[in-house]
Amino acid sequence: MGTNEQVMTWIKDTYHNVKGENDINAAGCCTGKFISQGGICGRAESTGLGVYYATRTLLDTKSFVDKAGLSLGIKDKTFIVQGFGAVGYWASHFIEKDGGKITTVVEYNSAIHNPAGLDVNDVKNWMVKNGTLANYPKAKEATDSNPTAYLTKFSADCMIPAATEKSLHAGNANDLKVKAIFEGANGPTTYKAEQIF
Repeated sequence: MGTNEQVMTWIKDTYHNVKGENDINAAGCCTGKFISQGGICGRAESTGLGVYYATRTLLDTKSFVDKAGLSLGIKDKTFIVQGFGAVGYWASHFIEKDGGKITTVVEYNSAIHNPAGLDVNDVKNWMVKNGTLANYPKAKEATDSNPTAYLTKFSADCMIPAATEKSLHAGNANDLKVKAIFEGANGPTTYKAEQIF
C-alpha cells in the first residue's frame, strides 16, 4: 500500500545489494517493479482486474445474486469504492466498461458522490493532479472532513473496500446500505462486522 514501481525497484535493489547477485531470489523478491527492472506487463492493473473478475463472476452467478437480492450482471449496478489507487481504480475502470456505475469514491482525505455515476478516468486524473477529490467539479456531494462517513451515507448495489484493513467494523456495519461487498483490500472487514452481515 502506498508504493509504486520506483519504490518496489528500490526494494529489489536493496535486497540485491544485501544478498548478492548470485541469490536466485534477487530479481523476484518483490512484485510491481519497473518492467526494465524485471517487472511484468499488466502488473499495475492486475489486482484491480482480479477484483473485477471476482465481482463479475459472482454477479453472473444466479445463486449469489438471488441471496443478495440483486439481478444478474454488472450492467446498471451502482458501486461505492473505497480507495482509488491501483486496486480501486482498476476495478472501477473495468466495472465501468461493463456498464456498472461508480457513484461514490472514498479516499483517505476526501470523498465524492454522484448518483448518476462518476467518470472513472476523469476522477483519477483529478485525484492525481490535485492529490485529493476535494472540489471535484462533477460531484453532487463531496467532503474533505471525515470521508469514511461516505461509506455509510449513500445506498448502492455493491461496495468495494479497496483501501485499508478494518474499514468495515462493528461501528459502521449496521449502517451500510449495500447488498454485496467485494473486498479488494487486505482484511477490510473485521470479524465483528462479518457477524453483523
